[in-house]
Amino acid sequence: MSKNTVLKKFKLAGTKEGEISVSKIEEPYGPNSTPVVSIGISLKAGSEEPDWKAHIPYDNLDELIEALKEAKAQQ
Repeated sequence: MSKNTVLKKFKLAGTKEGEISVSKIEEPYGPNSTPVVSIGISLKAGSEEPDWKAHIPYDNLDELIEALKEAKAQQ
């Protein structure tokens, strides 16, 4: 059974109640599957499940962070 640990939640810009959550999920796809970082988008704060989510393997975090930095620099 997977274990979800919420690491951080913050307001989703441009919404009244939306939020972004960042979590660590252990065994997301069953026993012995590797942990992932889950990025969730909820349009209402306090929702049980996000409206959208992406699971990012830890091995891809550095590349994702670099891509986000590039996107921020181009805004």
